[in-house]
Amino acid sequence: MLKITIKPGEYVMIGEEIKVIFAGGSSNNMHLMIDAPRELNIARSKLLEKKEHYYVDQKLPMEAVKQIQRIIMENKLPKEISE
Repeated sequence: MLKITIKPGEYVMIGEEIKVIFAGGSSNNMHLMIDAPRELNIARSKLLEKKEHYYVDQKLPMEAVKQIQRIIMENKLPKEISE
């Protein structure tokens, strides 16, 4: 395990693709920004302890995309035109 001290605005690189930026904080909190590929699953320890995970969004099927677009367009049209 590596222990380092950094100042707000400084960052740490993990490999070539992951950047962890220290954005400041207070006595009880630390603010981190993590720039990583979307394919990586990043989870807080609280969620891991609860066995909850966030996963990368899967691409919607084209049929679902078209259906969503149709619904959006119908809601944009004035009521008298759509009826």
